[in-house]
Amino acid sequence: MNKKKVSLPERYLTKEIGIEFKACLYFFCILFFYCVYRVIGGSLHASIIHMTEMILLTYGMGYVQVYLLSDFDEAECWRMREIFYMLLCSLLYTGISLLGRWFDRNPGVTIGFALYMMLAYVCAFLVYKAKRDIDAKLLNEDLKAFQERRIEDEERDRDS
Repeated sequence: MNKKKVSLPERYLTKEIGIEFKACLYFFCILFFYCVYRVIGGSLHASIIHMTEMILLTYGMGYVQVYLLSDFDEAECWRMREIFYMLLCSLLYTGISLLGRWFDRNPGVTIGFALYMMLAYVCAFLVYKAKRDIDAKLLNEDLKAFQERRIEDEERDRDS
């Protein structure tokens, strides 16, 4: 049987797709918080500059998470290292939000945003874990079906 290995370009592409997914996920989370903040403040307008900063930041953080922080939000379980990385990334997002004045440097909103980002990371971890568990079940079902077909094929070949 010919076993195919995953090539270097395929590994790179997989990481890039993961970064795209992370950027979209975290950008949506940040944008949602920002829009709720704007609506509560009585404005139906959002700054394109703020949104540009947010999307650029989420892409940058995606690269940091994948290449430097071991994809901690996709870990099997959370240990001290993953919790530290979550706090670090939440702090970075919060710091950039202060620099960019996304929430007008309102201390209460900024603290709320930091807690919200921590929650977003916990939710992302749970989503990735659920996906892994479901994928494992599907792979096991596929393996079982393959093994059953193989046994049937071998029996058919013997009978022929």
